[in-house]
Order: sequence, then structure tokens, then C-alpha cells
Amino acid sequence: MDAYRVVYRTVDVRDRPTTASGLLVLPRNGERRLATVSYGHGTNINKAEAPSMLGNVWTGAPAATFAAGGFAAVAPDYLGMGVGPGAPPWKHVPSETTASLDLLRAARRFVPRHGRTLERDVMVTGFSQGASAALGLARVLQDDGWFRLRAIAPISGAYDFRGAELPALVSQEEPPQINPKAAVVYSSYLLTSWNRIHGLYDDPSEIFEAPYDARVEGFFDGTTPAQDVVEGLPDTLDELLTEDGLEMLRNPQGRFAEALRQDEVCTGWVPRVPMRLYKISGDEEAVTANTDHCHAAFAASGRDVPVVDVGEATYEGSRHLGSNLAGTALVARWFAALR
Repeated sequence: MDAYRVVYRTVDVRDRPTTASGLLVLPRNGERRLATVSYGHGTNINKAEAPSMLGNVWTGAPAATFAAGGFAAVAPDYLGMGVGPGAPPWKHVPSETTASLDLLRAARRFVPRHGRTLERDVMVTGFSQGASAALGLARVLQDDGWFRLRAIAPISGAYDFRGAELPALVSQEEPPQINPKAAVVYSSYLLTSWNRIHGLYDDPSEIFEAPYDARVEGFFDGTTPAQDVVEGLPDTLDELLTEDGLEMLRNPQGRFAEALRQDEVCTGWVPRVPMRLYKISGDEEAVTANTDHCHAAFAASGRDVPVVDVGEATYEGSRHLGSNLAGTALVARWFAALR
């Protein structure tokens, strides 16, 4: 296979022209016409961890997996990642959607230079943050004027941040549903990212305790190594957030509540193509209730989407990460059977 970094035009969170980057992987199989798989990667903190940078096998390997199966595979870096300018707008489905769609369009224009053509059919998948991004892309592809949505298979997404993920983040249960350090990192990333987009606070000290109020926004500008972020943040939300910050997560109001509504990807539309939701039980980061709630939302709209448990899988001790490994293999086989 051959891998390319594609830098392309798209729009930012305010619909202004910008650029983004993404990974394109083409199989060396002699086929001139290729169906496409779009894979949305999970959370990264540093720009260098994005799929097209090829410095982190974790984010690029799924695209290689699908290319090995004979597909053209694209993996958007998302805004502010890879070689894209600015800070990453983490967990912002609208910009993840436009970045993903515009990468497909750029890939369609790029591959003829190498004697290939992209068919209209696109299969969509993604993991964790990328699972929501995948559903956002699928929602617009379903009525696209050129691309033809063929199948949808997100893995272990935090689809219901308000109804499932936030309650687990702030829960006082023992043992905790979410790894406490992961809860600190995700909460910090969400609040600083969405403040840039939606204006959640005027000063970090309103919701972040000292000394973290002075450093937390810089941690998530896309330039800080992930390990430095993890080591620079406290171990618990009580140490990280003021009472106002904790209350914001416990009881979303105003702009934060509206931002959460924009993040919803399992309501307001009905998939018309084959679809499966992949999950792992006991997910310690994107709690499994997210998938259960997404399934229920589609069922309420009249579509009973099959849910596939990926089984017992771990990666570096994480069931959440293990679900990406096991789920990607299962999705690749399913997509191959549909082709």
C-alpha cells in the first residue's frame, strides 16, 4: 500500500476558509476503481499524533487495515491536528463532519494522479471521538449529491455526552465508571476546547482550581506532548475543578447545554443503509451506556440498529483501547462482505 498526507481546503468552526490534513492509503492491488472507507480516529492531544503524521501507529493503523482489504482509506486529522493551523476544536461534531467530508472530496481529486478512481460508495467507521465524527459524516453523506453512503459502523463512541458520559465523569461511585485520570483529561479538554468555540467562561480561574487554571488552556493547544499533559494535571476532578466547574458538568445550562445539543449524533435522522454499533462491556473511558443510549435513540426513530459486542479485548490494560483493535478487525470483515 501507499500512504499520503493530503492537505486540503475546508472551513473552521465559524465556517471561515482554512486548511486541514488527513491520511490517504491506497492498496497496491491493481484495481483502478476503489470503494472508500472513512475512519475517524480517537482522541489525540498533540498535532504530531494525528494519522497523517505517521508518527503514531495507533491512529494510522486502522486506515492501513482497510487499505489492506482493498479499499481506499481516508482518516481525517480533524481541524488543528496534523499540519492544520490553530488549536484543535476537540469533540466538535460540526467541524469533524466538514473536515471528514472535505477530505473525501480532496481524495477523489487526488487519486486520478495515480491512475485510480474513487467509486461513489463510502463506508464510514471511527473509534471513540471518531465514532461521533463518523456518525456526523454519515448523516450528511446519506443525502450527498455525489458520494453514496454504503454502511456505518462506529466503535465505542461517547455519543451521549450529556446523558451518559458527563454523569459518569462526575460520578462518586466506587469503583468509578471512568478512569479518574481519564476523567480529568477529558473534562479539561472538553471545557477548554468548547470555551474557544462557545465561550463557556471569561477566565479559567472561574472553573479551574489553582495552579491548573494558569496552565490548562496551554495544555490543549495541540503543541504539548500528551505525557506532559497527563503528568501536569491532577488525579481527580475535585482537585481540578472549582465548585462552579463541577456544577457546570453536573447540571449543564446555557451555552454549555446548547453545545451538548450540537454534539448529538444519534437523534434527528434515520440511517437508510446497513449499520452496526460496536461496543465493549465495561468501557472505562467512553462508558458503554453511550452505545445503549444511541441504540435506543435510533430505535425510537424506527431503526433497530444491531449492537455488536467486540468481546474481551484490551490494549495496554485498557478495554476502551482494546475495543478499537477488536472492533476495527470486525468492521473490516463486515465491510468486505458488503462490497
